This record gives sequence, structure tokens and C-alpha cells, in this order.
Amino acid sequence: MTVRLRPHHLLCVLTYMGRGYSPAFTGNLTKIAGRLAAGEAVDIVTGPDDICAPMLDGHDPHCHRDSVTNRDHAAARELSPLLGCEIQTGTSLVLNTNIIDRLRVAFASNQIRSACAGCEWESLCSSVAVGGFDGTVIKGNDLQSKAEVPFSPA
Repeated sequence: MTVRLRPHHLLCVLTYMGRGYSPAFTGNLTKIAGRLAAGEAVDIVTGPDDICAPMLDGHDPHCHRDSVTNRDHAAARELSPLLGCEIQTGTSLVLNTNIIDRLRVAFASNQIRSACAGCEWESLCSSVAVGGFDGTVIKGNDLQSKAEVPFSPA
């Protein structure tokens, strides 16, 4: 199986600590983060993904809004050169610890944060990054002692 993610959710999973919009959303994202941590592959999709699923009920879910699509475009634009592949619909990758660490170094230094501008979770994610990503569901290597994490594709 694979986890279907929209591009900006590649950033969200870096700082996920078990908080979310609702208990259903949090339970779902915790399961997805566990699958990613176990090495399950990611398939990049356009529009709502596996993380969005609990948010799609109700009137005018934000997952369909232009502002969220714009976050996806910004994330894909910044992540593509960092990951060495075009982040677009159909791209597959595995978020191994080397990739997680590389993304977290870039996230903590604000190199891949334009998609986060205006997000209601931005300050929480910033504090998680400042705290060395301690307590996140998806673990990496020890970033506290690394200035640069070598990249090795999955």
C-alpha cells in the first residue's frame, strides 16, 4: 500500500505531534504517520489526500480551497530541488530517516516554509522545529548534532 499525500502535507508530517483539527483527524493522521514511519511509500496527488479524508464531510471543507492548492504549489516548488525529483502528481518516494532529516534541516532553517505562510498551525510547527522535532510521531536521526544531513534517495 501507499499513502496518498498532497505536496504541502510532506511538510506537515515533519512536525506532527498528535494535534489536529478534530479527534477523527488526529486519529487518522497518527495512523498515517505511523505508516510513513514504518517505511510505507508516498504517492503525490492533486487535491484532497489520505490526511484530508476526515475533513471532507460537512460544508465547504478547506481541503478544496484555492489557498490550500496554493500551499501545494509552493511546497512542490521548494521540495523538488531539495529532493532531487519533481514533486508532482504521480511522484513516489519513501520518507526514510535521511530524507526526513534533510527536510527537517531545511524546514528549521526556513528554506521550505513558504507553503506554511498563513497556516493556523505555523507557530506550533515553528516551535516544534526550534525544539529539534522532539516528540514528533515520525522520527529521524539526531538533528541536534548535525549541521547538514547527507542525502541518499530511497
